[in-house]
Amino acid sequence: MRATTPQHDLLRGIWRENPVLVQMLGLCPALAVTNSLANGIAMGGATFFVLLGSSVLVSSLRSFIPPEVRITAYILIIATFVTLADLLLAAIVPDIHKALGAFIALIVVNCMILGRQESFSARNTVARSALDAIGTGTGFMIAMLLMSGVRELLGSGTLLGMPVMGDSFEPWIIMILPPGGFFTLGILLLVLSWRSQKGVRRPQPRRWPHQAVVRTTATAPVAAGGER
Repeated sequence: MRATTPQHDLLRGIWRENPVLVQMLGLCPALAVTNSLANGIAMGGATFFVLLGSSVLVSSLRSFIPPEVRITAYILIIATFVTLADLLLAAIVPDIHKALGAFIALIVVNCMILGRQESFSARNTVARSALDAIGTGTGFMIAMLLMSGVRELLGSGTLLGMPVMGDSFEPWIIMILPPGGFFTLGILLLVLSWRSQKGVRRPQPRRWPHQAVVRTTATAPVAAGGER
């Protein structure tokens, strides 16, 4: 694996390798529970907690986990932190916990989390694994906030339950329904693709040396009584 700096480990997952908007990982919660900003914040925070805790623990125990059972060990570690996140949400925000339902438990099988344990935490130190988890978790939270904010704003005219669009606004009900998740994700991907292509310079056609010589020779004046 190519050597990277700690700064790269931290910033990589936030934007350039965003797990949802670039790598297309963790799409199940991104599409299912982002119909309100509160749900997006709760799911993003729970996933961040699970990713950070499991990354640190996997990196700490990587020398003691036999390769033959590493995937099983990773899932058990992830499930432990998911249980903690589930209990914390149930105690702190019971209404949001009820709205999220089974999607909290499904964090265990989030391919983004298991992939970071296999590809990074099991091969690097605790400090760098923590930086990688913070960057990837932050990128996931950004994607969740973007999707849930857009869907609640257009679907209900509110943010965190507070009206912001005025009485004359007619809510787009479809945005808080399941198809709204696909529409929002598609719009975000389209905007990001357009922004990335806007800054790319198109290559200019290459001019070969013999073409310039022929053109110069053809336009050169002819001396009186002489040759070209």
